[in-house]
Amino acid sequence: MPFSANVADLEGSATLAVAALCRRLRAQGRHILDLSAGEPDFRTPVFAAEAGIAAIEQGYTHYPPVAGVQPLRDAIAQQLSRSFGRNIDAAGIVVSTGAKQALFNACFSLFGPGDDVLIPVPYWTSYPELVKLTRARPVLVAPKDTAGLRITPADLERALTPATRGLLLNSPSNPTGVVYTLAELEGLVRWAADHGITVISDEIYGRICFSTERAPGILDLDESLLQDVVLVDGASKAFAMTGWRIGFSWSSLERAAVFSDLQSHITSGASTPAQHAAVAVYRDEPRVAEAVHAMVRVFRHRRDRALARLGELLPDIHAVTPDGAFFLFLRMDPFFRPDMNGSEALCAWLVEQAGVALVPGAAFGDDRYVRLSFATSEDNIVEGIARMAEWYRGLKGDG
Repeated sequence: MPFSANVADLEGSATLAVAALCRRLRAQGRHILDLSAGEPDFRTPVFAAEAGIAAIEQGYTHYPPVAGVQPLRDAIAQQLSRSFGRNIDAAGIVVSTGAKQALFNACFSLFGPGDDVLIPVPYWTSYPELVKLTRARPVLVAPKDTAGLRITPADLERALTPATRGLLLNSPSNPTGVVYTLAELEGLVRWAADHGITVISDEIYGRICFSTERAPGILDLDESLLQDVVLVDGASKAFAMTGWRIGFSWSSLERAAVFSDLQSHITSGASTPAQHAAVAVYRDEPRVAEAVHAMVRVFRHRRDRALARLGELLPDIHAVTPDGAFFLFLRMDPFFRPDMNGSEALCAWLVEQAGVALVPGAAFGDDRYVRLSFATSEDNIVEGIARMAEWYRGLKGDG
């Protein structure tokens, strides 16, 4: 069956594929420890869920304004204003069906055939695919210093072409948990501004940060650097609202209008009750901060426990210590062998033989690694690492 050239090179989500494999093996009666999850394992805060229920009961079940209901756009703008200490105009906010649609809106509106878009490696799996859908070319930029997994302006300069139109940034990073300092972020954005390149900054994990209240963000930068940027964020991660599908972008008023026009022909806007639920988490209330802080404390504890357990049982595995998000990026290429040569083969073997589901680093552009999520119970994390250690002993012939 023929398909359009628009999707000829499109690849499915590796993380969703792992989740589907886990479901299949569990249906066969297997005990699978899923350490691949890309969403918090917490429930949506009760007050947000109650606001969604109240919205349904009050009849807020019709089409929303395309750019979002005004109370939510106002609440997001006010939250950004408080957080970054600057005045954010709600007219620049476009609420979307998850942050992924906000990313699509920006990419599809700003890039097209003949354009190059720079994507730092490792990257979230959807970035190259979103760029491909615009018929632009994703240009993968690997850091020269691979130990820190951070790109620099020098890395970007090496990848620059006359056709470069965009740069996708993600901090805290999925899959590494790396958080760029404010100085590092400023250097990247200043480089882009000097070359007339649009920056799309995905900050969906911004409030899941282990050293500060939030990770440095693009709105921390000087106003002069914000003329050609798009901020993407949402309620999914910090508020455990993945299934509610509420994301947003902030940009210039001109761009916001175009994003809204595009969205009007795709989804017509995010779910109305979900938007009213999200108003509750963007308000300046102590219970909002308490819910976020409580979740981040648990993630920090799990991160530290996982790193300690890896150090005890698998000292040969190098783990990138994350300062944000809820992932460990583990370097596994020393364990590759002819019959298990690559992260995909290794992850397939682990889930089939050890019952531990991880995501292959190949999905993120770096085949040397695998991603382990600590968005699951501490018991699952500890047992999963123990199973990995048993696998390693068998690999060495010590078991």
